[in-house]
Parts: sequence; C-alpha cells; structure tokens
Amino acid sequence: MSSLFPALAGDRTGRSALHFGERSLTYAELARAAHRLGQRLPGGGARVAVWATPTLETAVAVVAALEAGVPVVPLNPKSGEGELTHILTDSAPALVLAGPGVPLPAPVDGLPRVDVDPEAGRDGGPDTAVPAPPAAGTGPEDAALVVYTSGTTGPPKGAVLPRRAIATTLDALADAWRWTADDVLTHGLPLFHVHGLVLGVLGPLRHGGSVRHLGRFSTDGVTRALSDGATMLFGVPTMYHRIAQALPGDPALAKALGGARLLVSGSAALPVHDHERITAATGRRVVERYGMTETLMNTSVRADGEPRAGTVGVPLPGVELRLVEEDGTPLTADDGESVGEIQVRGPNLFTGYLNRPGATAEAFTADGWFRTGDMAVRDPDGYVRIVGRKATDLIKSGGYKIGAGEIENALLEHPGVREAAVTGEPDADLGERIVAWVVPADPGSPPAEAELADHVAGRLAPHKRPRVVRYLEALPRNDMGKILKRALPS
Repeated sequence: MSSLFPALAGDRTGRSALHFGERSLTYAELARAAHRLGQRLPGGGARVAVWATPTLETAVAVVAALEAGVPVVPLNPKSGEGELTHILTDSAPALVLAGPGVPLPAPVDGLPRVDVDPEAGRDGGPDTAVPAPPAAGTGPEDAALVVYTSGTTGPPKGAVLPRRAIATTLDALADAWRWTADDVLTHGLPLFHVHGLVLGVLGPLRHGGSVRHLGRFSTDGVTRALSDGATMLFGVPTMYHRIAQALPGDPALAKALGGARLLVSGSAALPVHDHERITAATGRRVVERYGMTETLMNTSVRADGEPRAGTVGVPLPGVELRLVEEDGTPLTADDGESVGEIQVRGPNLFTGYLNRPGATAEAFTADGWFRTGDMAVRDPDGYVRIVGRKATDLIKSGGYKIGAGEIENALLEHPGVREAAVTGEPDADLGERIVAWVVPADPGSPPAEAELADHVAGRLAPHKRPRVVRYLEALPRNDMGKILKRALPS
C-alpha cells in the first residue's frame, strides 16, 4: 500500500511539518527520523505501544510505525495502572516507544522500550533520505491504530482502525474543509485520542501542511499561533468556552480568531450560546463535526456550507447515515423533530474490537450499519443535530422522546447558568422526569428552580422543562471535555 503521508517522500527540505513549542521538524527531517526509528520496529504483524504525551516524540513515533506498517496502540499518560494493565494485556504490544528519560508507570515499564529521538532526522544521507514504504503485504484493511474507548460501560475496548479508515476520513475532511498544504493547524489536544492524533497530527501530514501544537491549551497560545500564520484551530467545547469567556477583554484574541480560515470544534456538542458569543466578537463561526473512535469522522459543516449553530453538518463524502427507531426501522422523514439513533456505513469504519468478536457483532446490523448509540434529528436539507447518547441522554417523559442536548443549550442561555447537564430519572407518573444539573454563574445566588423551568419551557416546549434542578460546584468531565453523566451524584 502507498504511504499515508505522500509529502514525506517529496522534496520538501525546508517546509515545516511539526512544531511543538520551540522544537520543530521539517518534512525532510521527519522523514529521516521516521525511517531510522522504523528500522528498529518489529515486523510480522506485531503491535507497538506509544506513550502518547503531547510532544514531538509521540508524533515521530506514530509516523514511523505507520510508515513501517506497524500498528500503534496509543497510551493515555493519565490512565491509572489498572486501566493500563488491561490495555497492555489485551493488545499485547511487543514494545513501547517513548521519549528518552521519560518515566513510565509499572505496567508499561515492564515492556521492552525503544527511545524516540527526533534529532535523528537532523543529519542527511542517501540511506535516510525518505522513509521506507510500508512493509510488504501491508494493505488498506491492515490495522493502523488500536484506540481504546473510554470504558464508561465496562473495561475499555480496543477499536481497530485500518489504514483505509484513516486515509478516507482525512481525504473526506480535505474535501469538506478545503484543507490543503497551505494550511497550518494549531491545537492543544491530547495525542492518545482520535481528535488530537488522527485529525490534529496525521491530518496535516497527509495533506502536506503543518501543525503547531500548543502543548497546554491557553487563549494566549491560540492568539500567538493564529497571529503567527496558523490558519486553522481545532478544539473541544471546554476550550471554546474559555475562548468565549476571554473574548470581551482580549481584543488580540478576537483579532487572531477573526483572521483564521477555519475554527473547528468536536468531541462533544458546542453550546449554542458559545457559538453566538464567538461569532459576535470575531465575525467567525465555529464549524462542528461528528465522529467516534470506531467511525472516525461521519459528518461536518462544510467550509463552503452554512455554519448552523447546534448542528454537525451533513455526511462526509463516502459516508452513509440514517436515523432509526428503537426497533431498527429507519425514520421515514427528515423533519427536524423526529429523534432516532444514528447508524453509519462507509469506508471510515473500524474493522472491529480487538479480541471481542461478540461486541463487534453486536455493534453492527446484519447489513453492515454501525450502531453509534447517538441520538439525533435531521433537518429537511440534511443537516444533523445530535441530541445526546441513547444510554444517558434520551429521556422518555410523558410519552415524548426528548434529547438532553437541546435542554442543556436552553439552560446555558440563562445568564445565571455557567454549566448545565440534563438527565432523566424514574417518575411514577411521567415514566422519567427531566433533571437539570446546574453550575450557577454566581454560587451565592443561583437562579431559582421555577425560573429555570420557565426559561426552558419558553424556549422549547412545556414538556421539556426540568422538573428537578440540582446545583453543583462543577460538572465531572473527562480529558476531552465531555461531561461524565454517570459520575453525577446519585
């Protein structure tokens, strides 16, 4: 199979590929470093683990392994020893790649280790001019990454992502976002996850552009990067929320964002209120997209389309998407109101869960559609609006099917609400009653329960108002900013 990164083989001696703080590599330097590291990796289908810190070493390690045709298991450095032990036992990597001198916890430290040296690409030489092609026999269906899910409903499962899925997703995003070699992407996302690693690092490299990783996200870092030539910003809703809060007192940030070609949010829904605040201050609209570990990217608002707040756009090229009833019957109308589970089919899908044939079979319908577990409505023009997860965000109250997401957006429009989450709990009369979990803007003077209920009823419909409001100091979130509803107090 051809390289996932054709730009590595080109004559791009001085063109920047990777920037992590003050450290950087050109395409030629990355090609040489990847080639030298690739020569030290095992063959025969063995996997390698990568200690996925947000560093130059992680990017070089992943590129080297993929160019050598070796599947990668990214490890979250914040994982506990129990989770790491499970992942390593399940994936059985032959070795771990990490930066020189980086300490590793006990479960990982027991693996054979190869240190990653980005400096190996600084000196040239005919034998290291370009990386070797992928190993003989490496094809589109062969594994590229094994990315472990969050494990909210049990031990994390390893989603096996083939080379085909990565290539087709990144090429579809190039079409949707007009992503080219002239783009410079900046972000501060972790590199153990699809968003930061596949989109945020492999995406620029596949298209011949460059990435400037912020290290730790900050609004000052965003301002510097966008003012210094970056054209695209990727982030999660918590990052854009911090941007929205900072904008009124930071004209330099507003100017930098206003000059960006594309602002993209993902991994969770961006509240409409934050959309509106960013647009009002910068004149730019944030584009949302929708994907999962198992599917990579499914939909996006296109660069040349209408950036409609609260939607994740239309299916990407090659992706089929349908909404189905609880019994699996496809919805017959895209009316912007009927809620159904999203099912997708296309070349962007994973091949299965590692060592879990039963879970893999359960995840797919008989005719090959992947059951996402996400609930949505679709407008007549094809735009998709996610309303929540089937397991935690679909509330059946008084005979209605209600998505938690639209109620959360309505609550966030109230000036007294800083954060909000919505769940359902059993109710003898309604089946389920709507519960709002609210972080007040002023903890000393939270908005009254009746006030919030009336606020929601006035914006949506009376049956969508919360029946119970519970106040918290903060909502539990994971590393990607997603609210962990199962961690809310019982």
